[in-house]
Amino acid sequence: MCGHASAANIEVEDAWIRWLPADSPAAGYMTLANTGTADRVLIAVTSAAYGEVSVHESREDHGISTMRPVDSITLKAQTTVRFAEGGYHLMLMRPRRPVHPGDKVAMTLRFATGPPIEVMFDVRAGG
Repeated sequence: MCGHASAANIEVEDAWIRWLPADSPAAGYMTLANTGTADRVLIAVTSAAYGEVSVHESREDHGISTMRPVDSITLKAQTTVRFAEGGYHLMLMRPRRPVHPGDKVAMTLRFATGPPIEVMFDVRAGG
């Protein structure tokens, strides 16, 4: 099923990419749930469709919005982390092929321990 995957106590839901025209960097969103009893650490996301995929966090500090890359995200046991505007998101740079609304893009979530998880992201126009 697109937009949903699970493996090794990690559930991924509502995985999607905000489509932007031309070769503009795109953003990816999802909800990650750790249903296990041990913390899991997301250390990387990769995709054959993009030359570079990185995890970023947007924040507002004293009225100023900033965005910075993060090396990892700890998913505490029995918690959920939502990737959304104004928070964590994937930055998708250098598409290797044109991507359009309605397409599906495979991405692989890599963790410090346990197997990687391949997730199909739906490409959507707008949010």
